[in-house]
Amino acid sequence: MTDGYERSYTGLVKTAISLPDALFKEADAEAKRRGVSRSQLYGEALSEFLARSRSENITARLNEVYAKHDSRLPKGAYELQRRAVGKDNW
Repeated sequence: MTDGYERSYTGLVKTAISLPDALFKEADAEAKRRGVSRSQLYGEALSEFLARSRSENITARLNEVYAKHDSRLPKGAYELQRRAVGKDNW
């Protein structure tokens, strides 16, 4: 225990969370339908949520960067840059 957290030999951490009954029942049914444990279902769902969140944060930051007019750019370069980025479909 070097950073205040107890490490397990499995690399997994047990935790308790509270969910509304309806959400729990729906998740339980989905886990059974997929043939996975609730822990695996919750882990996959959280992983997907975090990946999407990171992606949204990156997109928001890029939008912020491209929305700013940088006065260090040569005259006209900002408009050319804006038009070039505007053509990308991402």
